[in-house]
Amino acid sequence: MSLVIARSAKKEPLEPISPTDSDLEKKAPISVTQILSSTEKSDLGDVSDKRRFWFQRSKGDNSKIIATQPSVFDDPELAEEYRPRPDWENIHRFDPSARWSWGEENKVVRKIDLRITLLACVMLMALELDKSNIQQANADNFLTDLHLTRDGHGKMARRRQMGSFPDDIMVNRRSVPVLALWQDILSVYKGSSGVAIRGMILYLSYYYKHHELSIRLGFWYTASSFADILAGFFAFGILHLQGVGGRAGWRWLFLIEGLLTLTLGLLAFILMPPSPTQTANWARGKKGWFTEREEIIMVNRIIREDPSKGTMHNRQPLSLKLIWQSFKDYDLWPLYIIGLLFLIPSATISQYFTLLLKDFGFSTFNTILLSIPCNAMGAVTRIALVYGAEAFESLAYMGILAQLWMLPMLLYMNAVNFSQTNKWVAWTVLTLILSFPSPHALHAGWNSRNSNSVGTRTIAAALYNISAQASQIIGSNIYHDSDAPRYVIGNRTLLILACTNIVLYALTKLYYVMQNRRRDMKWQAMTDDQRVDYVATTQDQGNRRLDFRFAH
Repeated sequence: MSLVIARSAKKEPLEPISPTDSDLEKKAPISVTQILSSTEKSDLGDVSDKRRFWFQRSKGDNSKIIATQPSVFDDPELAEEYRPRPDWENIHRFDPSARWSWGEENKVVRKIDLRITLLACVMLMALELDKSNIQQANADNFLTDLHLTRDGHGKMARRRQMGSFPDDIMVNRRSVPVLALWQDILSVYKGSSGVAIRGMILYLSYYYKHHELSIRLGFWYTASSFADILAGFFAFGILHLQGVGGRAGWRWLFLIEGLLTLTLGLLAFILMPPSPTQTANWARGKKGWFTEREEIIMVNRIIREDPSKGTMHNRQPLSLKLIWQSFKDYDLWPLYIIGLLFLIPSATISQYFTLLLKDFGFSTFNTILLSIPCNAMGAVTRIALVYGAEAFESLAYMGILAQLWMLPMLLYMNAVNFSQTNKWVAWTVLTLILSFPSPHALHAGWNSRNSNSVGTRTIAAALYNISAQASQIIGSNIYHDSDAPRYVIGNRTLLILACTNIVLYALTKLYYVMQNRRRDMKWQAMTDDQRVDYVATTQDQGNRRLDFRFAH
């Protein structure tokens, strides 16, 4: 989050002030409402109205109340310093004097939800179908047919995940529709999976404010759970083709779902617009999806909240220098470390879930059907977690809650001989673990919010997702044939990792709190004119700026 400078009418001396501790305690954080006089404030909206969804009820009928939020663009001296670059794709709709009501903004956001986010969810569901069919194939003797052991299954999973690493940095060099189609084509090889995911996180940030983005990402990631549910039903039907044409059922599964994914990828290639102001084409209509007024609202509500979104255009390639600078941004390293570790307990269980159910004596088709409830429950808990994080404005604590969810089940798996447990008890325990409220969407929004520049945001999204992919690789290496069937070492490792993650979230929150406190002291020690001079002349960029505060 960026602070906006409060300017007083009286000029202050430029010498730095050295406040005492008591002075710092008395000074309130810089607020956007401090910019304007009471006359000017009446022309802008109330900053306290931060509904996450257009359908949420407010305290009254505010549809005609001004929604335009105070911004640096309301100060003539600061406006030029923050003005978007001239080749920004939305520059023709940039208008600092534009004003609109909450009724208009809610209508635009609703339209974005139905046109952009819904299409993004369909695209992710298509991509997830290809990833989930490996689990369904495991229930149909996939490993036996290929003469693979479970250790071989782990190696296969690691190679598949590693195939996605090189393409992560491609995100800003190609449009999201092209990346979606490319991933669908490469899904035949089960490699390069995930490039569209990294691009989509950045893409959705073009349309939503920070407090809106995390919730939308929550719904977007939840689409993968719905895809897993559909994959279960598809697999139940398709695997009955066992022996047709002399082929195994899992081969038909790969073929049919692969063709479906490719078709949906082509559809996304045609329908997904490059930016909010570039929606007109033969498939979306000559006039596009949004009117000129709606485009003005879309562009200015976003750029007023975060001027950094106008520092790059959407087809600008990323230089090696920018990639290296983003990698050196150690303030985001805690989030990369979280991305590396938080998913391992659930990822390990997920990769071996159908194999474990087969071990407990469930038939192929019962195993397929029993894999559905955890995905349905996970969809609900994921949305609840992300919404709770925004409602209570606490990202790290919600991450801790997700790890605490898994602790009782992991403790049980370590306390008993799990391989000898009643099969329905075992299914319940495993299902509850996989139903945990995944904070993956929360992390993606957190990472985007703490980047504070388009260039850093692009690379940070890639680095975070590389970390998440690496966690899948680590997860595939926890269970070994030598540790079967009880997996004593593996289950103990998962328990230790869950406890480690809780500590890691707490340390990450502490780090960001201390960073914000240090910057507050420096910022409050400056006069108004010194702050203006800092904004105009500083070489600090992105989240290095003194007027930026980390979310936690």
